[in-house]
Amino acid sequence: MPFRLAKTFTVESGHLLTKHPGACRFPHGHSRTIEVVVAADSLDGRDMVCDFADLKAAAAEVVARYDHTFALNTADPRFSEMRAAYGERVLAFAATDPTTEVLAREIFRAVRSRLAALAADPAHPVAAGVRLERVRVTETATSWAEYSE
Repeated sequence: MPFRLAKTFTVESGHLLTKHPGACRFPHGHSRTIEVVVAADSLDGRDMVCDFADLKAAAAEVVARYDHTFALNTADPRFSEMRAAYGERVLAFAATDPTTEVLAREIFRAVRSRLAALAADPAHPVAAGVRLERVRVTETATSWAEYSE
């Protein structure tokens, strides 16, 4: 059974879902919790999966991209206007609604890439056997989506 280690982040973000028939089709926001979980079958030379600081180094920059932003489907007719007004604070999702499931997948893939890069960084020595297990994005106090590969 593998060892697991998790780091949790909180961001404030908004979105709207163009394909949703209900209230989610209108602009709204969430206080999101993002949980990043890594696993390893054995501990490293320091008796750790990895240092919490190293996990933070792998995920913090990725997660920060979502803080105080508005995620929008590029197919939305308001996308160009919103991007012109708010620049990079409007996150583009190419012909895809930025659902919590989609956010979890995007964050997972970006953090996985960062973890791989840290394996070669002596300042943040993450062992080769450490793997990203899952990313959970909580949308409300009672609702979350999770992604893993």
